[in-house]
Amino acid sequence: MNAARGPWIDSTRRILPLAWPVVVGQVSMLAYATIDTLLVARTSAADLAALAVGSAAYVTIFIGLMGVLMALAPIVGQLDGAGQRVEAGRQVHQALYIAFGLGALGSTLLLFPQPFLQLARAGAEVDERVRAYLLALACSLPASLLFTVFRAFNTAVSRPKEAMKLQLAALLALKLPLTPLLVLGAPALGVPALGVLGCGVATAVAMWAQALLAGVMLHRDPFYAPYRLLGHGLQPPERRALWHHLKLGVPMGAGILVEVSAFTFMAIFIARLGTTPVAGHQLAINLASMLFMVPFGLGNATGTLVAQQLGAGALHDARRLGWHGLQLGCGVAALMGAAVYLLREPVLALYTQDSAVLAAALPLVAWLALFHVADAAQTIAAFVLRAHKIATVPMLIYVAALWGVGLGGGYLLAFDTTGHAPPGLQGARGFWFAATAGLVLAGVALGGFMVWVLRQEAGQRQAAGAT
Repeated sequence: MNAARGPWIDSTRRILPLAWPVVVGQVSMLAYATIDTLLVARTSAADLAALAVGSAAYVTIFIGLMGVLMALAPIVGQLDGAGQRVEAGRQVHQALYIAFGLGALGSTLLLFPQPFLQLARAGAEVDERVRAYLLALACSLPASLLFTVFRAFNTAVSRPKEAMKLQLAALLALKLPLTPLLVLGAPALGVPALGVLGCGVATAVAMWAQALLAGVMLHRDPFYAPYRLLGHGLQPPERRALWHHLKLGVPMGAGILVEVSAFTFMAIFIARLGTTPVAGHQLAINLASMLFMVPFGLGNATGTLVAQQLGAGALHDARRLGWHGLQLGCGVAALMGAAVYLLREPVLALYTQDSAVLAAALPLVAWLALFHVADAAQTIAAFVLRAHKIATVPMLIYVAALWGVGLGGGYLLAFDTTGHAPPGLQGARGFWFAATAGLVLAGVALGGFMVWVLRQEAGQRQAAGAT
């Protein structure tokens, strides 16, 4: 085994045990949307369109708020790497206060979805269903944010399996049996068919059960005793700690919001084209989201290890892990993207047999091979930068690449009235072409910035050694 291959394999062996539980946990969460899509696709096109628009609104709000709380991971990761467990636990208490405030804000926004409905212009029938769906999700959001604190902390201390266990339990015990019961109804049991509303109610029940079980685990599991978490009472809010978290979390949340909203707003704008185009987009974006969980897990694991090594003062190891995580993620994404491209027809047939919806989705999925590799590159680079507590520059890159090129370029192509758009790139295809171009730009820019940061730190380390 040569010298270069040995460290790469060592990094892979350290990354994968932390990555796979995150992937499983995130896939279990994405399974909520997949279950909802599969069931609602069998009810009506109006319900499926409402799910697409409502999901876009919810994800836009939730992901941005969740991103603020995810700042806890690099903060705790560096503290844990330095052996400061009591201080790491204190940061969890401060994150809980932030979660309470963000939960109230997010639920209020979901109760007034008019801006999203105006953008979608989907019609009164769809609007009514969207409002009902978001009302249920407004009840679910605070629990989801509280669980985000639990998940971020466990990821930072290399215990992602604990969050995964609870996510799987909530999915299998509650979401999976409740959703078909509520969406399709059960006349023999006196349960009416709620359509898309049933999806939201099932999600809310599962999320609150998951959050409550997380609290029980923190209180009873002896592993958490050195961190002095819930068993020692909730510590009062501290202005300096809250500011430290928000200083990193707000640009992180804004960057993630830009990243996700660039795609959720695609659904809202595509809804203007009719129920069939947005239904086809919903299938394609659900598949893309499922694929995304693998680079997300690898990025999460890489960022955790990098933060811990930075806290321990092992800067060379942190730099090496960041590089190897990026290489691993792009390689795996290339294989997965190629496989989905080759199998796109049978995969889409698992969602629906509606020939019109399949015809709308098929050309969109053809973009996934390049789309997925670029998505993996930008995601893992962003996680490495967050581990270094760098979030503002990535946010600006996202604004330019994903909003400017992706969303803005897609809008111009999809709704072109000048006749200058290239043939075959009007409508939903135009959005997907521009989104892929934006992701490629973001991947190159974030990867290049990560290279610059790592080289700067290497130069500083060499200068410090020379003195």
